[in-house]
This record gives sequence, structure tokens and C-alpha cells, in this order.
Amino acid sequence: MIIKVLLVLTMLSLVKVAFSATPQELLKGYEAQSGKASSAHGEQFFNAKHGKEWSCASCHENPPNHDTKHIVTGKLIKPLSPNSFPERFTDQAKVEKWFKRNCNDVLSRECSAQEKADLLSWLMTVK
Repeated sequence: MIIKVLLVLTMLSLVKVAFSATPQELLKGYEAQSGKASSAHGEQFFNAKHGKEWSCASCHENPPNHDTKHIVTGKLIKPLSPNSFPERFTDQAKVEKWFKRNCNDVLSRECSAQEKADLLSWLMTVK
């Protein structure tokens, strides 16, 4: 019985590790799907309106290195730059959830791996 419990605990810790990440690891994954990231394209993407009335900067502001508020809900948003908020881009499931939601708000579609790579590349440079 003890062996089974230890096995289950080990498996659970492995699952957590599988979803834990660093911004650098996530960037490598996006680049593997798309190609080399462009920090300059990421900054342009962040500030551009893509056919809708919002850009990423509408809620996250530029530079995204400080607390902001959602423009509709008023909900607090922690800094998007991982240099300003070290917890940012450390949970792959959360990252994908928020990319899906926010890209839909800004683009009316999901972001491509290239867009994610470019954006993350730029955000990693924001101090």
C-alpha cells in the first residue's frame, strides 16, 4: 500500500513538472513549431490593432512592466513582462489558456505559434 501511495505522489509531481515551464522553455517550444522569434515583430504585434478595437496594449499598456486594469472589467492585471512579474509564463496550461482568450479578444482567432514566439521574445526583453 505504501508503495502505491508513493507511486501516486511521484506521478502527481511529474504531472506538475510537465506543466511547469520557464519563459525560455516556452519560447523554444513556439520556435520549434514556427521558426525563429522576432522581438521587433512581437513589439509591433503587441501595440497593433488587428481589425478590432483592442490591442494587447489596451489592457496591458506599454511598457507591460506594471500592474494595470482590464479596460472593461476593471480587474487587476499583473505585469505581463516576466522580468517584472517572475510568475508570468511559468505554467504552460495557464499560458495557453490566456493566449487563447486574449488572442480571440484582439484577433478574433487564436494566435499562431509564430505570433506567440514573437510576443514572448519581446516581453522577455521588457524591463
